[in-house]
Amino acid sequence: MIDLDAVARLREEMVQVGRQIFARGLTSATSGNTSARVPGHPDQVLIKTSGKSLGDVGPEDFVLVDLEGNILAGEGKPSKEIRFHLGIMKVRPDVQAVVHGHSAYATAYVTARGELPVVTAAAEMGLNRVEIVEYAEPGSIELAEMVINAFKDNDLKAAVLKRHGFVTVGKDIHHAFYLADVLEDNAKVAFLLSQLG
Repeated sequence: MIDLDAVARLREEMVQVGRQIFARGLTSATSGNTSARVPGHPDQVLIKTSGKSLGDVGPEDFVLVDLEGNILAGEGKPSKEIRFHLGIMKVRPDVQAVVHGHSAYATAYVTARGELPVVTAAAEMGLNRVEIVEYAEPGSIELAEMVINAFKDNDLKAAVLKRHGFVTVGKDIHHAFYLADVLEDNAKVAFLLSQLG
C-alpha cells in the first residue's frame, strides 16, 4: 500500500535537498542521484530519475520503487545507480537515505592518492573514516557490488569512488546530504594541507 501523503512530503524534501546538493557544488550537470525510504514504509524508496539535474529537480523527478527496483509510482527511468542505492538499503536496514554525487576535491584526492585522510573535527565526528572504492564503470553491476560490499560495514557513512564521486548514507535525506558536505569539506582541507605541508 502506498501512503500518498508520506510520498508527497518526501518528494518535496528530496527536491529541497537535491537543489542544495547542486548549489554546494557536490555534483554537476545531470550527474548525481539521491534516494530515501518512505517513512513508515521501509521497503518503498524514492529515487531520482535518470537524466535530470539535481539543480532543477521537481517532485515529479523522483520515482517510487520497491527494494527490487520495481516501479510503484511515477514517470521516468530510475537512476542508473539504482543497484547500489537499493543494495545498500538491503544490507543496511539503518540507512534511510543515500546521496551520490561527483564532487571535485574528494574525487581528485582519492584518484591521485588512493586514500582520503580524516583531517577535520567535523569529519572525525560525523564520518570517522572514509572507504575507498576502486574504479568500475558507472551504472555497472561491478561498481554496485563493490559499493554494496563497502557499506556492509554498519559503521560506514561515506565512501569515495575512484575517478567517479562519493556515496554517503544517513538517517534521512538531510543527514546524508550533510555528511556529503562534510566529506567534501574534509577533502578540500586535506588537499590544502598537502600543499602547505
